[in-house]
Amino acid sequence: MASSVRDHRGRPVAVVTGMGIVTSLGRGKAENWAGLAAGRSGLKRITRFPTDGLKSTVAGTVDFMDVSPYSAHDLSLAMAMAAVEEAFGEARIETAMFPGPLIVATPPSEFEWPLLRQLYEGSPEPQHGGYRRLLAAARTGNYRGMARHLRFASIADGLKEKFGCSGEPVSICTACASGTTTIQLGMEAIRRGQADAALCIGADATVHPEGLIRFSLLSALSTQNDPPEKASRPFSKNRDGFVIAEGAAALVLESYDAARARGATVLGVVRGCGEKADDFHRTRSRPDGAAIIGAIRKTLGDAGVAPDEIDYINAHGTSTPENDKMEYLSLKAVLGDHLARVPISSNKSMVGHTLIAAGSVEAVFSLLTLRNGLLPPTINYDVPDPDIPLDVVPNAARAAAVKTVLSNSFGFGGQNACVVFSGEPA
Repeated sequence: MASSVRDHRGRPVAVVTGMGIVTSLGRGKAENWAGLAAGRSGLKRITRFPTDGLKSTVAGTVDFMDVSPYSAHDLSLAMAMAAVEEAFGEARIETAMFPGPLIVATPPSEFEWPLLRQLYEGSPEPQHGGYRRLLAAARTGNYRGMARHLRFASIADGLKEKFGCSGEPVSICTACASGTTTIQLGMEAIRRGQADAALCIGADATVHPEGLIRFSLLSALSTQNDPPEKASRPFSKNRDGFVIAEGAAALVLESYDAARARGATVLGVVRGCGEKADDFHRTRSRPDGAAIIGAIRKTLGDAGVAPDEIDYINAHGTSTPENDKMEYLSLKAVLGDHLARVPISSNKSMVGHTLIAAGSVEAVFSLLTLRNGLLPPTINYDVPDPDIPLDVVPNAARAAAVKTVLSNSFGFGGQNACVVFSGEPA
């Protein structure tokens, strides 16, 4: 279908017609928005596994979804399915065959220690048996229960089996920028006329011992465990790291004309996306912020939006000392003096850092902010950092008429992506 509604570069306009979400605040948009608006934290002490000896003992866990036996793979898939079901309901998609590509942000697939232990248990040659079974799984594909935990695309395969899509599903992992990357890929497919719709999903359930230990070794996690709900303190002077969390979100993207033709409600417009990579360090950003600055500038250029048109920012805002300061300096470089007049929030202060899913989760929150005219707060902002002079909507939500939102996602390995959302086109 050729679109008669075009953007500033003559391209078809991509809009959002359905959204679904699961985070530590609850299942669905209603529970999540109520928690955000109230400034409620979903962070809690970890009870899923022993935390003795760990420096970080809090997380944004999704304990209310029963996945037994537990595995990060199965919880990620369950959360993603719940998010898609909600998004399809809002978009009024009845069919089991989604009329467009399925694009999924998912963590690298690997066994966790409990699964590895199960693999070796009962083997007559414990030093070799598990390894041989792994090889057999990879070679024959007969070990379905095992193989699905080892295939990077297995979550996308599970979603395709349930919901369908056009062509093979696409699985991506661009670190903590992944969720935003799915939206960019969906938007670009619609702009090119390759599809009238795209299903964009991010899911992550990395709250397990390996996940905590790895990020702890990188000195990335907060160790302010008491009380748990105070651990995430984005942009505060006393911030000391992020709080790892679980979550999933799904967005149904459509061309504006396709959505209008079938009578779908437009929840927001994907005005533009941009990305730029940084090869400076495996975890740190280049000190001059060149890649982050470049990603923001490319996003505004792609969206056809001037810096002074941004009236709200959904920050990456991880609560790590370096990331928060780098985000401020990069925004200042692009928005200049206008930044002082732009309210900014970090949802991670309440739901934690959902890692691969963060861009998807924060996209849903950005669109809910547009619809509801209420800016979620950045909670735990009690000790302002004089080196980061931002209007972070401190501690309590604020009513505001929002027209254009910039949502930032910056990932380890220098993978940076941003997206601009606005209301329905004229």
